Amino acid sequence: MKYLTTWAAFPGAMSECVEKFLAGEAKSEPGITVLGRWHKVDLSGGVTISETDNAAAIYAGAAKWADVMEISICPVLEDAEIAPILAAQFKK
Repeated sequence: MKYLTTWAAFPGAMSECVEKFLAGEAKSEPGITVLGRWHKVDLSGGVTISETDNAAAIYAGAAKWADVMEISICPVLEDAEIAPILAAQFKK
């Protein structure tokens, strides 16, 4: 399953976030494939798309940052996965 993660540093926590990032703590947990990670150019946060069958690994990765960042994670589906569902549901 693919997951969309968004994050934003808590007020006053940017220096600690940068230290953790530069120390390699942004490395994904075993079993997670990061498909892409993007940082907002205004330094207000960013987004990651990752893939795994292990939701606990997603949780573990978020837990490492929960003291310095607001994190939101949700599973996502691609167009090809939802098209048949939408076609069946809205077929007229």
